[in-house]
Amino acid sequence: MRILKITTLLVAVALSVIGLQAKENKYGVADVRQVTLPDPMRVGTVLLPEGKYEVRHLMEGPDHIMVFKQLDKSKPAEARVKCNLVPLKEKATRDELIYMVNAAHEKVLQSLTFRGDSAQHIF
Repeated sequence: MRILKITTLLVAVALSVIGLQAKENKYGVADVRQVTLPDPMRVGTVLLPEGKYEVRHLMEGPDHIMVFKQLDKSKPAEARVKCNLVPLKEKATRDELIYMVNAAHEKVLQSLTFRGDSAQHIF
């Protein structure tokens, strides 16, 4: 009985590790993430309201595209922006959102790094 429990636990751990690896694409980033914008923020040409967003990493030909779609809204805000991936020396240990403030006093997204990814998104 004890061997069965240990075997079951090992199989569950192995499947979890395989599942985590499957979510990362060949570029070292996950295809889908979530991010919270604490304040309104310009992403590309769109000023997104504060809130939670699903962020999808897509390829359009050779271009890396990030699509931000607001969660939990009947009319979700959405933005599409081209990004460059910059490889990291090691997988990111935390999420990081970097922005600058423009002349109109708007926060403008500059880069995103997600915990567990091997690359940083630069906008």
